[in-house]
Amino acid sequence: MKHWKIANLALVSCLALWASCSGETSEKELSSKKKLNTSLINNPRTAQSGEEATRNLATMDFTDTSHSFGKMYEGESASYDFVFKNNGQSPLLITNAAGACGCTVPNYPHEPIAPGASAVINVKFNSTGKVGLQNKIVNIFTNSNKGTHNLYIDAEVMEKQ
Repeated sequence: MKHWKIANLALVSCLALWASCSGETSEKELSSKKKLNTSLINNPRTAQSGEEATRNLATMDFTDTSHSFGKMYEGESASYDFVFKNNGQSPLLITNAAGACGCTVPNYPHEPIAPGASAVINVKFNSTGKVGLQNKIVNIFTNSNKGTHNLYIDAEVMEKQ
């Protein structure tokens, strides 16, 4: 008897899930939600892809990937511009950039970067509530041949006097 109750409960759950997922979305509704051209989003890095598949992708080549703000006092803010160039064959799209915590905020281009073009990611560090040696990472997510890129900043934050 107990097994029948469990089986019936499982059947009802499956039917409810199927009913909730079977709603149709029109193509017009889908296209109105798109903000970027989907042809820019391409991930040929699969188990079967080789060098040929990644040859024509965008690149994200930085002048430098780390910066030291040196000594600063708690409560001060500083920023640095990381310059990069797309040396690839396709437009570079940065899909997201995020600092390790709220004290490190990247500002990045939201439009595609054409092949051969350069751009800047500005990283701002706020030392409020931070004392001592600070090492922070900013993760950059792209459609480049590498995919994810990391930027590094550090500062020695001294206690405010």
